Amino acid sequence: MRQFFLWICCLPLALKIDAQDLPVDKKATAETIHLYRHLKGLPQKGFLFGHQDDLAYGVGWKYVPGRSDVRDVTGDYPGLYGWELGRTELDHPVNLDSVPFDKMREFIRLAYRRGGVITISWHLNNPLTGGTAWQPAPGTVASILPGGEKNALYKSWLDKVAVFLQSLKGDQGENIPVILRLFHELNGSWFWWGANHCTPDELKRLWRFTVSYLRDEKQLHNLLYAYNTDNFATPEAWLERYPGDDWVDIAGFDTYQRKSNAEFAPAFDTMLTMLETIAAQHGKIPALTEFGYNGLPDSSWWTGTLLPVLEKHRLAYIMAWRNAGDEAGGDHEFYVPFAGQASAPDFVRFHASPRVLFQQAATKEKLYQ
Repeated sequence: MRQFFLWICCLPLALKIDAQDLPVDKKATAETIHLYRHLKGLPQKGFLFGHQDDLAYGVGWKYVPGRSDVRDVTGDYPGLYGWELGRTELDHPVNLDSVPFDKMREFIRLAYRRGGVITISWHLNNPLTGGTAWQPAPGTVASILPGGEKNALYKSWLDKVAVFLQSLKGDQGENIPVILRLFHELNGSWFWWGANHCTPDELKRLWRFTVSYLRDEKQLHNLLYAYNTDNFATPEAWLERYPGDDWVDIAGFDTYQRKSNAEFAPAFDTMLTMLETIAAQHGKIPALTEFGYNGLPDSSWWTGTLLPVLEKHRLAYIMAWRNAGDEAGGDHEFYVPFAGQASAPDFVRFHASPRVLFQQAATKEKLYQ
């Protein structure tokens, strides 16, 4: 009994080390703090490889227990799993990519049980007009700030997001840590929160209000907050809408290859160099929060173009976008190879790199301990 008492008394001291060693939520759960600290140190070893919606579907299949396009090719799952909350604000049973929220919850529990990391984005509808995230309208951000005509509606949407995030529990009833990727690609203008549709100050205020509401009002203490732009040309451009060091845990950006390898690689390299510098200066975890080369037309792209750039840098994780497969209008969308795809053998070589950490490597890291 005395040993148990001493352990309980000393536990807060073990978790209260240094402000630099804690996430921006100072009441974060033990598992969330452990994940944060591991992600801070992980770039010295390598980076987690992630994939959006990996367990839900792939090219030519949906909801097959245990299946994953990544696993079909490599024999290993991703180390990081991306998911999407869009439509939870509307009480829909499925998200905007048609993944049922009940299934998503089980996929998240399964990945966490393996020791994988969860990151979630939210393409929320336009609260001013009722349109989609891709249908901007002047004044949308201002309308949901405190005092705005849609602030109450926005808070009700945050309440619904909180219910889902609070429902994510591990086997011992603990809250599963989540990297929440708010208002991503905010320097672009394709979303209603984008650069042409609100001022930098409005976006900063929205970010701080959202984090404060989830953390302080809803008492969610299992979240790490990821701030990410799209492609950017200067550190000043990345920082233009940055809400401040007290509101962000992870610094990242999204990029997609739409040019030749010779054009993409140096631009990608330059952005990673700037990101690493920014992250170091602000004490944040650097990550490639979303990337892809649709259709993977280059069979050696993984080790011939992507990996040589990544090996020059220190990131905590990278996340490839989803394998939607056949889409309306004849489009075909996938960002990791499936069995038989031309780049699959090269993806196996990519998996073999000691710096690329898939699920088996992530499990060994014991990221939540």
